[in-house]
Amino acid sequence: MEQDERLAGTGVRPEHNPGPGAEEHADEDEFITIAKVTKTQGRNGEVAATLFTNFPERFTSRKRLFGFDGKGQRHELELEEHWPHKGQIVLKFAGVDSIEQAETLLGWEIRIPRSQRAQLEGDQFYISDLIGCAVYDRGQEIGKVHDVQFGSGEAPLLVLKDEGGKEHLVPFAASYIEEIALEQKQVKMNLPEGLLELSLPVSTQLAGAQVKYATPRKHKGARGKKAV
Repeated sequence: MEQDERLAGTGVRPEHNPGPGAEEHADEDEFITIAKVTKTQGRNGEVAATLFTNFPERFTSRKRLFGFDGKGQRHELELEEHWPHKGQIVLKFAGVDSIEQAETLLGWEIRIPRSQRAQLEGDQFYISDLIGCAVYDRGQEIGKVHDVQFGSGEAPLLVLKDEGGKEHLVPFAASYIEEIALEQKQVKMNLPEGLLELSLPVSTQLAGAQVKYATPRKHKGARGKKAV
């Protein structure tokens, strides 16, 4: 899935962004994933789903959802109930009232129109907005953002892939960032000498597994970043 509602922060002060306000003009047919059904839960049609959003509380107001099956077909769903359960979320949809009916939803991605994505404050960015951005170090392109990794450090790590296909980890830290222009899909940085040589390649599998939330963005004049 390329678009979801996970996020991370930098400590910089812009507004949530693909570019502030960009989603107001998003194609109404463009969707983002907020959960994925993994198993049935209970006997009355409930399903358990893995979350791909930092805003599970918004299920309270998100009653009209869309399910995308394995063939990419879109199905409109009405959410009747929801509650957290062991790190996942349990969803009960109208018209799905038995285990057999719930089984037909296994593997479905639960999505919302991109225009309904939560607005962020301060230094937070959506990971999906950073993916594909060209990253520049002192004016020279060093790769494009392939993923974002969260580990034990304070700053998220941008997983870059250069023209040769080699992967590098670059801290998404305020002290290294000069400017983030998501509208132009560019991140301009000033990295310490030798950082890229020290950066070890990471597997796509590892990078993807560690990303739990979406990623930050920075504007000129901002200082310091933090992971969310």
